[in-house]
Amino acid sequence: MGIFILRRLGVMLLTALCLTFIVFWLTNLYPNLEKLAKTQGNFRMSDEAVTSYLDDRGYLQPLPVKFGQWLGVMPGWVTEKEDGTTFGRCFDADTPEADRRTRCGVIQGDWGFSTVFKDEVGSTVATRLALTGKLMLCVLLLMVPSALIVGVLAGMREGSKLDRSLSTFSIATTATPEYVSGVIFIAVLASSKFGLSPILADLGWIDGKTLFLGSATSAMKDANFWNFFLPVLTISLYGMGYIARMTRASMAEVMTAQYIRTARLKGVKFSDIVLKHALRNALIAPFTVIMLQIPWLLNGVVIVETLFNYKGFGWLLVQAAGNNDIELLLAVSVVSVAVVLVTQLISDIGYVYLNPRIRIS
Repeated sequence: MGIFILRRLGVMLLTALCLTFIVFWLTNLYPNLEKLAKTQGNFRMSDEAVTSYLDDRGYLQPLPVKFGQWLGVMPGWVTEKEDGTTFGRCFDADTPEADRRTRCGVIQGDWGFSTVFKDEVGSTVATRLALTGKLMLCVLLLMVPSALIVGVLAGMREGSKLDRSLSTFSIATTATPEYVSGVIFIAVLASSKFGLSPILADLGWIDGKTLFLGSATSAMKDANFWNFFLPVLTISLYGMGYIARMTRASMAEVMTAQYIRTARLKGVKFSDIVLKHALRNALIAPFTVIMLQIPWLLNGVVIVETLFNYKGFGWLLVQAAGNNDIELLLAVSVVSVAVVLVTQLISDIGYVYLNPRIRIS
């Protein structure tokens, strides 16, 4: 197992480096750099002024050199102005010469400066990632157990009324986009004029005007059931159907296996057959699907975060791409790649745990 993990880690590092280089190349194409210069300077800048701006800040260096500086394995660029002042990638003009660093990059923990938020990229990403991590945790706690229960119940007795009902429910949840279900939940549960909230308020069953809060902005500081349940429910329902369908298909296949038939002929209780014999083998395929939900939750909740005004990691990605914030976009991309690779490693290890017969090669 140790050798297997070390090999996977090596492949992960190589993959992350290649993918990061591709993203770095795409974000450093000249049209993006020209847009950055005009955004930070003046949209009426001449071509000569744009070239001077980019050259002074090291953007016109060869791509491998810029990539090495961004990683922190090569010395950063240094520019000396005509008035004698000197500034570079790793220090400002007013930085004492004794404190000037030669290398500053990802390896040194320096992710750059965000041109949109006017703050360090590392702290900006960490703040938004923590917010989305809180949302992801709540979604997984609701989505995964619910999906597994629905899938197992549907797959235990294939073709029954319960199976058809739960399968229809799973398909309906997956086929309904988040922006549709989210709007419906806001109208039905978070409106003071329509839906259930006015009825419950008139009956005196709720203290406020609405059953839930339609905005999750306050949940960024203090999340509770009132202001955080609707975005969690919206995301959970959309992802739950796919996991439930995969669990149902895997469970139905396992229930027809020969060893399950043998257990039935021996008179083993049906509940013991499901829990002790079928469930573990049926969870192998859904486990991968569950792990794939984590990268999707990280970057795929943009619609829900926008709908409920929750400024998390997905919202940050949109801001970085829409405002051509190169340093921030690179950091977001690196984090996304790292999450995908780590979840894939956990998925592979989980495969071995759930089914030791899988050979590690």
